Amino acid sequence: MIITIEHLVKRFNKHEVLKDVSLGVNQGEVISIIGSSGSGKSTLLRCVNLLETYEGGTIRFQGKDILESIKGINTYRAQVGMIFQSFNLFSNLTVLDNCVIGQTKVLKKSRADAEKLAYETLEKVGLSDFANRSVMTLSGGQKQRVAIARTLCMEPKVLLFDEPTSALDPEMVGEVLNVIKSLAKEHRTMIIVTHEMSFAKEVSDRVLFMDQGIILEEGSPDQIFNHPTKPRTREFLSRFRES
Repeated sequence: MIITIEHLVKRFNKHEVLKDVSLGVNQGEVISIIGSSGSGKSTLLRCVNLLETYEGGTIRFQGKDILESIKGINTYRAQVGMIFQSFNLFSNLTVLDNCVIGQTKVLKKSRADAEKLAYETLEKVGLSDFANRSVMTLSGGQKQRVAIARTLCMEPKVLLFDEPTSALDPEMVGEVLNVIKSLAKEHRTMIIVTHEMSFAKEVSDRVLFMDQGIILEEGSPDQIFNHPTKPRTREFLSRFRES
C-alpha cells in the first residue's frame, strides 16, 4: 500500500465530517470517490494532503505517518500532489513559470532542468505552445491542464484530484478528463473526487461511495454502478441513470 488510512476522524466544531474512515491505496491504482456534496469526499483528500488537520486516526504514506512529515510538508506535498477545482495557479506568472517555480524552490532543480521537464509536461497536456502566455489569458480548461502539468512537474508518486471539472463550462470538461484518462493509462496512482459518473466508471480500478462521513460502499466500477448493494448508493446513482 502506498497510502493507508486508518480510523480517520475529522470534525468542524461539533460536526463530524469524517467518521472512522479507513482506506488502503495500492501503487498504480485509480480510485474514484463519489457521493453527494457534504459527504466528506473533499475533506478526505484535504486530510491526505495535510491541508486539514484531523482529530483521530492515522494516515501513512509509504508506511510512514504523514504527521511526521510536517517539517518537510512541501516535500511531502510534492510526492502527494493535489489538483484543485479552482486551479490555484499563480496568476501573475506565465504558464511556464507556474510549472517551474515548484521545481526550483522545493526540489532545488536548476532553471534549465526545470524548464526542460516543464516543456515536456506541457506537451503532454497539449499546451506547449502556451508556455509564455500569462495564465490570466487562458480558458478554464486550459488553466486546469496547466494545474495538472504543474503538479506532474513535481514528479509525484500520488495524484489527488478534488472535483477537477466542477468549475469548468461543460464544453471544457472533456479536455481535462482526457488528460486524466491518459494519466490513468500510465498506471499512475490517483484518487479522484468527481461528479462525472461515466468518467469514474471508465477510468477507475475501484469506486468508493461516501455518505455522511463514511465509506458506505466500495468495489469495482461494475459492482458500484451496475450492482450496488446499499439502498443509499442505488438512490444516489438513480439520478445519473439515463432515462
